[in-house]
Amino acid sequence: MVTRRDVARLAGTSDALVSYVLNDGPRGVAPDTRERILAAIDQLGYRPNAVARSLKTARTMTIGLVVPDNSNPFFAELARAIEDAGFASGYTMLLGNAMDDDAREAAYIRTLLDRQVDGIIVVAAHGPRSWINELSGTAVPRLVLDRELELPGATHVLVDNEGGGYQATTHLLGHGRQRMGCIAGLVGIHPTVDRVAGWRRALIDAGQDPAGAPLVHVPFGRADGYRAGRRLLAGAQHPDALFVASDEQAIGVLRAAAELGLRVPDDVAICAFDGIDGSAYTVPALTTMRQPFDELGRSAVEWLVAKIADPALPTQRITHPTTLVARGSCGCPDPAGGDWTIGERHDG
Repeated sequence: MVTRRDVARLAGTSDALVSYVLNDGPRGVAPDTRERILAAIDQLGYRPNAVARSLKTARTMTIGLVVPDNSNPFFAELARAIEDAGFASGYTMLLGNAMDDDAREAAYIRTLLDRQVDGIIVVAAHGPRSWINELSGTAVPRLVLDRELELPGATHVLVDNEGGGYQATTHLLGHGRQRMGCIAGLVGIHPTVDRVAGWRRALIDAGQDPAGAPLVHVPFGRADGYRAGRRLLAGAQHPDALFVASDEQAIGVLRAAAELGLRVPDDVAICAFDGIDGSAYTVPALTTMRQPFDELGRSAVEWLVAKIADPALPTQRITHPTTLVARGSCGCPDPAGGDWTIGERHDG
């Protein structure tokens, strides 16, 4: 195994100077000497001992992320954005998949704490969250993403779910739709609560009574969206528009509508929420409220890294806006591949 001493011998320097180059201090190194050391590191293929470095610096340069279900494209794309932002800041990411199970979620958080990650990001699953007291009792920087959660010492990074639900519903009403339904997520989690609140507010502002509009609560999944779509769209007086609280649910609704012989958007217009990559490739492509994945990942990692550097940094509530992406499912023009840039490349 190549050691630091081997590098120093080849470069004709001391072990201490090699350490200063590797750790970027605490003392400066002359440019010529630095170049010799770097060349020796490259020639010998030297790799610093990460465990020893973490013991010295009290940092592992890792961030833990726990999500409810990484098979859901929304969480997969969100995790990728966090990983990219962390990697750019010199951190690697450890991922825990809770599978919407409280015991599994708690086990992952304990494991991340045992691995001495420098910070933890949690997208909490629906459930009792038995791990809150355990995480609250540590000094590990923590951040809650996508959900609102009573976790002491945690910053929250969210999107404007209520505003997005309002804009989606208003857009559907602008297409002249009169019988507006909603397929929402599970009761009690804030993305559901806030998106439904936006849907209700838009109906009230349009002079419609939300109490008389059909509302179904199901998990954020394709199969659940499909079953909810079958229930809502089967009758003769089915809704002529649906605000669906996630793209995954909306994909299931499209299948249900096709099986029932209903045309989208002619018989039922649909606007969803999330803006996952797959929303551009349904037929018709989904109109959706796009969440800014890159910005969510970047702001979460930036705050966590700052908190790691300064434990006294106060908590924040960071809220990002969503963006309406109008496509064919609501009655707007449907671009090739659901993406105007694809259409432009094809036409050219």
